[in-house]
Amino acid sequence: MDIKENDESRVITPTELQLHDSVSARTGTLWTAVTHIITGVIGAGVLSLAWATAKLGWIAGPAALIAFAGVTLLSAFLLSDCYRFPDPDNGPLRLNSYSQAVKLYLGKKNEIVCGVVVYISLFGCGIAYTIVTATCIRAIMKSNCYHREGHNATCSFGDNNNYFMLLFGLTQIFMSQIPNFHNMLWLSLVAAIMSFTYSFIGMGLALGKIIEKGKIEGSVRGSPAENRGAKVLLAFQALGNIAFSYPFSIILLEIQDTLRSPPAEKQTMKKASAVAVFIQTFFFFCCGCFGYAAFGDLTPGNLLTGSGFYEPFWLVDFANACIVLHLVGGYQVYSQPIFAAVERWLTKKYPQNKFIARFYGFNLPLLRGGTVRLNPMRMCLRTMYVLITTGVAVMFPYFNEVLGVLGAIGFWPLAVYFPVEMCILQKKIRSWTRPWLLLRGFSFVCLLVCLLSLVGSIYGLVGAKFG
Repeated sequence: MDIKENDESRVITPTELQLHDSVSARTGTLWTAVTHIITGVIGAGVLSLAWATAKLGWIAGPAALIAFAGVTLLSAFLLSDCYRFPDPDNGPLRLNSYSQAVKLYLGKKNEIVCGVVVYISLFGCGIAYTIVTATCIRAIMKSNCYHREGHNATCSFGDNNNYFMLLFGLTQIFMSQIPNFHNMLWLSLVAAIMSFTYSFIGMGLALGKIIEKGKIEGSVRGSPAENRGAKVLLAFQALGNIAFSYPFSIILLEIQDTLRSPPAEKQTMKKASAVAVFIQTFFFFCCGCFGYAAFGDLTPGNLLTGSGFYEPFWLVDFANACIVLHLVGGYQVYSQPIFAAVERWLTKKYPQNKFIARFYGFNLPLLRGGTVRLNPMRMCLRTMYVLITTGVAVMFPYFNEVLGVLGAIGFWPLAVYFPVEMCILQKKIRSWTRPWLLLRGFSFVCLLVCLLSLVGSIYGLVGAKFG
């Protein structure tokens, strides 16, 4: 059976259809899908939600969390219908990646744009993780100092995290030599466990602080700023931080491709998305609202690295150590797709180049298998990438501002624009009809919010750097 690709001249052959539908046994269920989604979205972005809630206040903060949850859920529903091509119910072609779907529905040019946005987001996550890791290492040192010297001790350790960032970068140079995702399953598992651990500890410590104080901090207007303009820009930056934390559109089709049928994959995926977004929103509410209720206007940018938690110091240390372990693995999760794409392109373009194609084996008796295979191009490329991300992090070591920029850049195109456009084409929605106007209006409002978030986050980044 031949299927013509939208906006493209070539025809998808039965052989290519078989390649796209490469999963031989799909055994996933509703609950495995929920688990994959939750594991994918609970990460370092959770640590900024208390700060974001503080900037928005007790009404706008929770309302923003609910609004982004609604957008994320609608995006998931639209994408779930795009899994089978060309028909959402009986289409013979299964799409197991976001970029595949964009290419088949919207064409090659849109796939390129999508790829650029994805890789910018992945690169930005490497920078953010470098910043957070350095802050957490310093937080461990401060926690131990406060425990020894008392809570009124200086324990500043300077405001410069450069040495810790360089240490993290050095670690990542070695970690980046892991060949591919198939050899780092253990790393992803450790990262997922660590992310849940420090998130629950942060929630517990914040709840304990509220009980200790005996009152709920905060106000309807949120934390004050220098003037009204600065307050508005901080609120936009807070929206960028929330936008960074929520969407899972990039991994949705890959998760859906693991589901068994019947029932139809899209039905299971929609139910899984609804359950996951509910759990995610409840979790984010607890992290954001407990943190704000505990610290009020003094809520730190990173819930676990501020000076609000002193005891039990070992639990604070353990939580920050979990963050470091998570981000060591998380850095690789976000970097490996970039490595794979660049190396695949170089190998295809220069197949005979010995620097690119040749591998050298080294015997290491202590390593299982005994031999390590190294490639000069891979070593140089990956080392350069780590040096660049570390250098940018040293130049702009501002956690909330960087997260705001990343959230503003990635949320609209990946969670709203492409799903909406694919839905319009797949369902053949005619222009200026009511569904068309609703989808376009939804996309425009989200674009406007993301643009304002980008402006606020860039303003905060520039202000933090040169202010």
